[in-house]
Amino acid sequence: MWQLWIILAYFLVLAALNYHRHFKVKSQEDFMVAGRRLSMKVMVFTLICTWIGSGTFIAGAEYAWKAGWSSLWLPAGAWAGIAVIYFLAGRIRRFGQFTVGDLLEERYGRAARLFGAVTIIIAFTTIVSYQFRAGGYILNVVTDGAISVEAGQTITAAFVILFTALGGMLAVAYTDLPNGIIIVLACCAAAPVVVLAAGGWGAAGRALPPDHFQVFAADFGRYPALKALGYCLSTMLLLMGIQSMYQKFYSARTPREARLAVVFWIIGTVVVEAVVVVIAIYGAAHFWRHDPPVDPASVVLQAARHMMPGWARWAGVLLLAAACAVVISTGMNYLLSPSTNVMRDIYQRFIDPSAEAKRMVALQKGVVVLLGVGAWLMIFIPTVLHSRISVLKYSYFAYTIYGVSITPALVAALVWRRATKPAGVASIVTGAAATLLLQVVVPFAFPEVMQGGDPFGVPAIFPAFALSLGTLVVVSLCTPPPPKESLARLFPDGK
Repeated sequence: MWQLWIILAYFLVLAALNYHRHFKVKSQEDFMVAGRRLSMKVMVFTLICTWIGSGTFIAGAEYAWKAGWSSLWLPAGAWAGIAVIYFLAGRIRRFGQFTVGDLLEERYGRAARLFGAVTIIIAFTTIVSYQFRAGGYILNVVTDGAISVEAGQTITAAFVILFTALGGMLAVAYTDLPNGIIIVLACCAAAPVVVLAAGGWGAAGRALPPDHFQVFAADFGRYPALKALGYCLSTMLLLMGIQSMYQKFYSARTPREARLAVVFWIIGTVVVEAVVVVIAIYGAAHFWRHDPPVDPASVVLQAARHMMPGWARWAGVLLLAAACAVVISTGMNYLLSPSTNVMRDIYQRFIDPSAEAKRMVALQKGVVVLLGVGAWLMIFIPTVLHSRISVLKYSYFAYTIYGVSITPALVAALVWRRATKPAGVASIVTGAAATLLLQVVVPFAFPEVMQGGDPFGVPAIFPAFALSLGTLVVVSLCTPPPPKESLARLFPDGK
């Protein structure tokens, strides 16, 4: 239980710091983009914390338990996506707005802004919901079951909502600085300890089934290669267009610092995600025949709690603190972001364009609370109904709907002058509709066609992405090109 008190003390310190920063929020720009004054150092760690969340520590661990080394396909998509973002970061910062909706409207009009905002709110609220679930796992493991997962997810929700509502981006970014340092140090310190505790480097090969060492795990479904590449594509598309990252680039002091931050971001992300997979695999080797069975989603947490000998106990505490840090940081990032969409893309654009700054900040804090409660209900209702909850499935749905509806139109807005307004709107709507149809409607209406969790065994992201991208290209080529003056802000040099 002493680990719990250390973690709670850390939370209280963060709460005090965020309460202090609360008094520095004077304007909408302070709340949404930290006054556009984040240094490169702060940018690096807030980018790491934005991406490294329970999708890594919980969903990634669940995936590694089931698939072994082939689970690296999931984070590999993010690494490719960051490499693409490097070439776009400077242009994103020069555009200098608040949300992805600002950019979508610049190229595709008001309808694109509205449909994009709705899609982002759905995807990001889903992501926040499973951060709460991850927090429940953490508190349950740390207290040896004294705090149930259900109670833990409620406690986590309260902390995340409070922290975000207090200080907005100022709180998010500067909370991410210590959290990011803890995450990197904890993962690097804990991995060799877990490997040794499991029995050395060869322990995984002795304890785990042979399919854990295949390029494409056999239990991926009817088409294992497609399933692995589907996970890879979903993370890549999410990262290339994710609003939380764009909001951080808008918060940077200069375009140059935004671009340099991406270089260190990709290094930190590759290291942390690869190390977490190592911890999960060797944790799985240790707990493979454990009685009672260990929940695959909690294997990294169980490793931190039970695989650290006396001399390395602090590495376990640090790893648990890192897990808490990613849940809090990611929850804050993904809760602030859709609240910005509600205020900037819906309220300020369509309801009250002349709203005063103080009123906007006060209203956005209320929206943060409402969206936070909505995210909590998304995980609380299935809990009450005793439904099986998989963080991996929640994350895959959120990644897919965002990646296929927002990213094609968004990236085209930045790099393809020929993309037209009707095409952008059609691409967003088509991608979102296809995802909802294939991942929500079909499994309930036609369960007989589901194979390995996918319609006819084909991951939904492939047909949904093909429809979204195809619609964007075909409609653009069939409609008049945009006038040159409408491209001036994004292509000032004519390139």
